[in-house]
Amino acid sequence: MLKLGLLLLILPILVLMGVYFWELGDVRECTLAGGHWDYLAGICRDTPQPFASWLDRHPWLVNGGMLLSVAGVVLCLLALYTKRR
Repeated sequence: MLKLGLLLLILPILVLMGVYFWELGDVRECTLAGGHWDYLAGICRDTPQPFASWLDRHPWLVNGGMLLSVAGVVLCLLALYTKRR
């Protein structure tokens, strides 16, 4: 149960960071080329675009990842609290 808890604790955070930095690379590439990133469409445009936060664009990914991490913490605490046989 401890290994599953650690996996649920760490894996969603790594997935969220990976997807976030993947998009950040596209945003920086667009900005360095002189464009403006359209967060809602996910493309580079010539005109300024409004900012949309990650939570607004991917609520299931963010909230689901955090819920899995909390479930991982609970499993880790239960595994550490119970006596080994």
